[in-house]
Amino acid sequence: MATVPRPNQKPKNETLLRLGKTFAEIRRERRFSQEKLALEAEINRTSINRMEAGKMNSSVLLLTKLCKTLRVSVADVFFRAKI
Repeated sequence: MATVPRPNQKPKNETLLRLGKTFAEIRRERRFSQEKLALEAEINRTSINRMEAGKMNSSVLLLTKLCKTLRVSVADVFFRAKI
């Protein structure tokens, strides 16, 4: 049986969408392309694309690596994303 969300219940992926949108905003503010960020953080560009689209539940290690590359704290990202 499929689970039907309650009227006031937010979609499960809203947090991932907000986190991804916030990362994309910060990346653009820092003038990084996805390709440049991937190269400097030594990760796959596809992972950045999926994370920014809210399609990937990123690990703490990946988030930390991206934040270090963008010179922003994980706490600042979560604060901006209202998580």
